[in-house]
Amino acid sequence: VKHHAHPGFDIDKPGKDTWRHAQAGSDHVVIAAPDKIASIRKLPDRIDLDKIAANFTDVDLILTEGFSRTQFPKIEILRSDWNVEPLDQIVNRVAWVTDCPGLATDLPVFSFEDIQGLADFIIRTFLE
Repeated sequence: VKHHAHPGFDIDKPGKDTWRHAQAGSDHVVIAAPDKIASIRKLPDRIDLDKIAANFTDVDLILTEGFSRTQFPKIEILRSDWNVEPLDQIVNRVAWVTDCPGLATDLPVFSFEDIQGLADFIIRTFLE
């Protein structure tokens, strides 16, 4: 689940049927193919991650990007070329992925190349 902080994103293509249905006033448009489905729903207000997650009943794990102020566990990404400090407001941080040498932390730290190590950590921590 990708968090987009600003209202008004559009993943539909102008001129396509689903786009035309939404432009005509549909509050919920769904496109279904033999191998995938997409749903675009207008919301009257902001929806929180708990309500989004409640729609996923057939998965073992939900990965998100953003949602930094929720209570859910977080793996924070910190890149040296971003030239920023770690976010102090992050709650329930469980690990780091970074290229910053010597990050002072008691939490597990993974490099960007250590995909298997990070995957193993996620499985051990959340799925076993």
